[in-house]
Amino acid sequence: MKQALLEKLPFGTLPDGSEVTLFVLQNENGAQAKVTTYGAILTEFVIPDKQGQLANVVLGHDNLADYIKNKGYFGATVGRIANRIAAGEFTLEGTTYKLAQNDDRHNSLHGGLKGFNKHNWNATTHEGAGQSSVTFALVSKDGDEGFPGEVHVKASYTLTDDNRLIIDYEASTDRTTIINLTNHSYFNLDGAGAGDILDHELTIAAEEFTLVDDNLIPTGKLGKVEGTPLDFRKPKNIGAQIKELPESLGGYDHNFVLQKVPEGSYNVQVFSAKSGRRLRVTTTQPGMQLYCGNFLDGTDVGNGGPYYRYYGFCLETQGFPDAINHAGFPSTVLKKGETYKQQTVFDFNP
Repeated sequence: MKQALLEKLPFGTLPDGSEVTLFVLQNENGAQAKVTTYGAILTEFVIPDKQGQLANVVLGHDNLADYIKNKGYFGATVGRIANRIAAGEFTLEGTTYKLAQNDDRHNSLHGGLKGFNKHNWNATTHEGAGQSSVTFALVSKDGDEGFPGEVHVKASYTLTDDNRLIIDYEASTDRTTIINLTNHSYFNLDGAGAGDILDHELTIAAEEFTLVDDNLIPTGKLGKVEGTPLDFRKPKNIGAQIKELPESLGGYDHNFVLQKVPEGSYNVQVFSAKSGRRLRVTTTQPGMQLYCGNFLDGTDVGNGGPYYRYYGFCLETQGFPDAINHAGFPSTVLKKGETYKQQTVFDFNP
């Protein structure tokens, strides 16, 4: 087995003078994962199609300035808390914490005004037989974006020779806090900018989803996917029932309750007949937010040209939205002395 390749490149300078670095992980098949210290972002994931032709399958930018301006979390590591917290408020151990209400429904979204996606992380690399990896590390100070506790976070990207991209998350804290990390890549199996993803075939091992109110905040109850546009238990094109969703959503933006799957099986599968690429996803997380770029309007221009509505799908493996405010949901609380560990695998091995 050949040793995987790893390259380190400059990727611009932040306004405060900090240098940003881009790492290129490459395997013996020519697949590449490009990740940057800014936001621990996956900027490109280059994978062969059924003809062996390589193309980038994640929406992203080729320069730092566009990532700084970007509001869509392209490829970013999102935290401290991915997804929404109702009205930007939660109570923990008797203390109420108020966060920025940074979405248009007055909730806290994806970590606040300057979440983990807007920080420049430290990085270390490792090369070995059959895989190469980059570990990004960040210290989030007590009170950062209103959250309690100093949190030490790691997000590691590993590319293997069988075309798997493994993302490992780890976090610890010096006092009780909440944590929920995810990757916010927009995928298009035909290639970034190649058109919409409505004919991509999607399968999700989930019988339930979290019911939400008009502000996209969970009610605390679960709904059955059966008989709804959210039923992807059997393969179905993403666009098959997308118009049956509420007009205010613009498309899929739902958290699925993932079933435990046997070893060797997958939580999610996506297939494009056009390119022949197949993506299988496994995760230790209890939920996954499916989002389909409902409000992309061509403003964001990146690898493959401008990105329009439904040009990418996100599989945000994570804890449930607003979990801290719902006692029945899997906990996102992290206490001193505990270690938060989660893993998600994006498998493109045919």
